[in-house]
Amino acid sequence: MDFDVIIIGGSYAGLSAALTLGRSTRNVLIIDSGKPCNRQTPHSHNFLTHDGDRPADIARAAKEEVLKYPTVRFLEGKAISAERIHKGFRIKVENTGSFTARKILLATGLKDVLPDIKGLASCWAISAIHCPYCHGYGVKNEKIGLLMNGEHAFEMAKNLHLWNKDLTILTNGKSELNVEQTKKLKSKSITILEDELVELEHENGQLENVVFKNGERLNFKAIYVKPEIEQHVNFNEQLGFELTELKTIKVNEQQQTTAEGVYAAGDCTTLFRSLSFITAAGTIAAVMINKELISEDF
Repeated sequence: MDFDVIIIGGSYAGLSAALTLGRSTRNVLIIDSGKPCNRQTPHSHNFLTHDGDRPADIARAAKEEVLKYPTVRFLEGKAISAERIHKGFRIKVENTGSFTARKILLATGLKDVLPDIKGLASCWAISAIHCPYCHGYGVKNEKIGLLMNGEHAFEMAKNLHLWNKDLTILTNGKSELNVEQTKKLKSKSITILEDELVELEHENGQLENVVFKNGERLNFKAIYVKPEIEQHVNFNEQLGFELTELKTIKVNEQQQTTAEGVYAAGDCTTLFRSLSFITAAGTIAAVMINKELISEDF
């Protein structure tokens, strides 16, 4: 084998795992395509000692720390296939070649699939946001929209009412809220609009107006959006591990997937996408991988 462990994904979970494995003197290859899901996010929050820092700056410092360990190598590239071979795995990297390892850690994150509304992609993670614990404090007491519907809209509005009293649910079509939910929301002076959206007017990602199909415009400081998610790579089909109903990789408490020798950590395994949470998951995965390697060799 070329390496003890190949880590696919060099963001927070992957780098955290690499740090632990590097300190365990393991030969590690990190393969990263350089497209983290938070690349447009201006500031990170709820991560001790880094509250308010740029995510790219945190990742850059982490990479520098990890690469101080001589047994860790970082490769910029896109992993395009994975296969199980005798006592290990082979990973093929686009325009580079193939590498083998005894264990695999997937830290590939998630791909956010946004509604097809003009301007939304440019605002994503800047003023079109998804998590009140990440972004809520920065837009507290402001006029906020919720681009969502049904049960999720109700639960999000209930949570956001702690930060914002001026809330408008933008169902982008017929409301799927039930009678009791609608009554409760109205009792809290939360508006429900069923008009279809066609555009988010913005300046460098900062939302100015939501434009409706009927031509009306409403000004919001920010809107919360619930995107669909996809895995960046479909290695579950190649390596035989399971996904959950939420399309995340199914793992146990040790970050093991349902395929032997394959671990996963970070956003690809959970919708709770806090930096502190996914960084810790990377450390757990690394400890469990190292423990498994020790048991095999002792």
